[in-house]
Amino acid sequence: MDQKRKQVTIYTDGGADPNPGPGGYGVVLICGPHRKELQGGFAQTTNNRMEILAAIKGLEALKTPCQVRLHSDSQYLVNAMTEGWARRWQAHGWKRNRHEKAVNPDLWERLLKLCETHEVTFVWVKGHAGNRENERCDQLAGQAAKQSRLPPDEGYGPPLRPEESPETHA
Repeated sequence: MDQKRKQVTIYTDGGADPNPGPGGYGVVLICGPHRKELQGGFAQTTNNRMEILAAIKGLEALKTPCQVRLHSDSQYLVNAMTEGWARRWQAHGWKRNRHEKAVNPDLWERLLKLCETHEVTFVWVKGHAGNRENERCDQLAGQAAKQSRLPPDEGYGPPLRPEESPETHA
C-alpha cells in the first residue's frame, strides 16, 4: 500500500563573517503543528558551505521520506538544484567547465543523495526582507557562528592558487 508522504516545510540559512571565517547554519522545520529548530557552526568555513549544509541538516532531520518545500535565500543553492548545476558538476567529475573545479563537492554529494530520498522543491526567498522563518534561520546561524570553541569544517580548504592546482603539474 502506497503511503502518502508527509509534507514538510524547511527554511534554511547559513553564513560566515568574515567570509571565509567562523560560520554557522540555521534551520526551521515545520510539519503540521510541529516545529523544530537546528543550528551549528564551524571555526573556519564559507557562507556557501553553510548555506548547503543548512539544507543537508534539515533533510537529514527527517525520519521518513517526505515531500519537502525547502526555502533558502541563497541563489547559489537554489539555482544549483533547480537549474541542474549540481547534477551537471557531478556528472563531469566535479568540474564547472574544462578549466574550473566545482567547489564544495563533499556537500553537494550529500545533498544530491538526500534529494533521492525526499521529494524536494527548492524555493528562493529574498533575505532580510521580513520573512519570519528566514529571519529566524539567520538568527540561529549567527548565534551558532559566535559560539566559542567551534569545530573545524573538515571539508573546507582555502581555494588553491592557480600554480598549486593539480592540473598545472600534469
